[in-house]
Amino acid sequence: MILTELTSILTAQLPIALLREHLRLGTGFADEGHQDALLEAYLRAAISAVEGRTGCVLLSKDMSWGLTAWRHFDRQCLPVRPLNGISEVKIVDVVGVETVVDPLSYRLVQDDQAPYIAASGLALPSIPANGSVEIAFNAGFGAGWDQVPADLARAAIMLAADFYENRASQDATSLPSGILALLERFRPIRVFGGV
Repeated sequence: MILTELTSILTAQLPIALLREHLRLGTGFADEGHQDALLEAYLRAAISAVEGRTGCVLLSKDMSWGLTAWRHFDRQCLPVRPLNGISEVKIVDVVGVETVVDPLSYRLVQDDQAPYIAASGLALPSIPANGSVEIAFNAGFGAGWDQVPADLARAAIMLAADFYENRASQDATSLPSGILALLERFRPIRVFGGV
């Protein structure tokens, strides 16, 4: 299983000014934005950490997920949430020939914990031996930081600030407890190995 980001978050979408304010960095000086590249790097790292911990994509982006087999013959949970839509499903055979699956043969089933693709009929299309399937989709709460749930947005800002303030420290074994508390309700629930 390979999850690939097809698009990345634009710099303009990142709340750099909000992080600067949270850190209480000086304003009105000639060199006011000289640390923006560093703040951007820490924000991107914090967003990745929050997304990895929760399975929630904060800002909308296009992604692709490659599989060599369906977990169930009639449905397949997707690895992240929330999903905005599936743009394409294609089967790739052993020699690399791609076949786009008819969109009427599957549907996206939204779920707060585990959105999934389901067969419209009895089963999802078969994957040939030594072949794979690639599912292209868009995931995320929205294009703007104001669309991210408040707890997740606050956790990302706090974590970016922690990265910034402790950048000389090499101890990155765990997330601070205040951030973990904000993320806890978004962590995926795993029952019997997932859907």
